[in-house]
Amino acid sequence: MRTIKPTQSFSNDARVLAEGIRAAIFDVDGVLTDGTLYISEAGETLKAFHALDGHGLKLLAQGGITPIVITGRDSPAVRRRLKDLGVTQAVFGAHDKLTVAEPLLAELGLNWEQVAVMGDDWPDLPLLVRAGFACAPANAHPEVRALADHVTSVRGGEGAARECCDLLLWATGRYEALLEGHLQTLDTTAEGARR
Repeated sequence: MRTIKPTQSFSNDARVLAEGIRAAIFDVDGVLTDGTLYISEAGETLKAFHALDGHGLKLLAQGGITPIVITGRDSPAVRRRLKDLGVTQAVFGAHDKLTVAEPLLAELGLNWEQVAVMGDDWPDLPLLVRAGFACAPANAHPEVRALADHVTSVRGGEGAARECCDLLLWATGRYEALLEGHLQTLDTTAEGARR
């Protein structure tokens, strides 16, 4: 059987900033999607999600980092995607993201230094300036990119969230074990973990 070693690495500055992260907040439009909104005549909003990003959110949870989604819009598509991924910490239709984030973090027993935030536009700024680690996709607004501790190599909706997830898992020392675990089984249940 072939062996595998991690090929990804990030800057030591990123490691120092992200090594104590215990939760990560993600925006949806422009982060988990490319930001394009498809609206039908009936008013239904359609969104496209990247599979890499979805698996990244699952890996975060497996690695002990709580994935959180706070989005300014609410749609059945987003709710369905997050349910499919097992993301239980989510706030939809949040016009003031800070107002909903602070009680959620208090409920989880976390302070801002333990939280990473990935956003792409001005509504995300109140979270990004407080985060222990701030991340932005390559196509984020220039003011957001200037503030970020890490700007991904790819655009939102094209694997940017996965890059952020990989960085957080790498910085917290969980990446290699998760990678090796995938050589055996994707089943994370107790029975599957024993295989």
